[in-house]
Amino acid sequence: MRTTPVAVTAALVAALTLTACSGESGDDAAKSSTDATSSADSANGKSTACKADQFGIDFGPSSAAPAAGDTGTIPVTLTNQGASCTLDGIPDADVYAGDTSWAVSPDKAATATELTMAKDQAVTFTITYVRGVAGDAKKSAAVDTVKFTLPGDSAPQSYKWPDAEVAVKSGDQLDMTVGPFLPAGD
Repeated sequence: MRTTPVAVTAALVAALTLTACSGESGDDAAKSSTDATSSADSANGKSTACKADQFGIDFGPSSAAPAAGDTGTIPVTLTNQGASCTLDGIPDADVYAGDTSWAVSPDKAATATELTMAKDQAVTFTITYVRGVAGDAKKSAAVDTVKFTLPGDSAPQSYKWPDAEVAVKSGDQLDMTVGPFLPAGD
């Protein structure tokens, strides 16, 4: 039978006691630690991960696919209204048709880059899709909602799907992609 050394057990008990006595729950302690790290990063000139609540978000207007098999796009523009932060990666996106959901694949040609966002700076990303056949549940999905999250953030942003049905590639995948962040404006 294996035993745990007394020193390890004592250190674990001491750590748990300190956490319990600090007056913070585990979530509060983690948030305090994250806030302290964010403050230290800001003081050292490092950017922290961008959070959706610091952006003005413009969803659309879309360039709708006019007929089945055509490609449509929905641009999403994010304007930083807060402190400097970093977008590193590609947004995660999911679409919903009632209770059914599909993950939107990143564009295979996309290269994720790290962008440092200054206050009032804007970026855009695009959701691209192929229009499905109206009324054919095997070939299309009647998408009603799209949700996305920014890299490093867990707060989903939800919008009404503005266009027609989306073509089905396979049972668990729609014919749509999400692109990388690109600088917006001139």
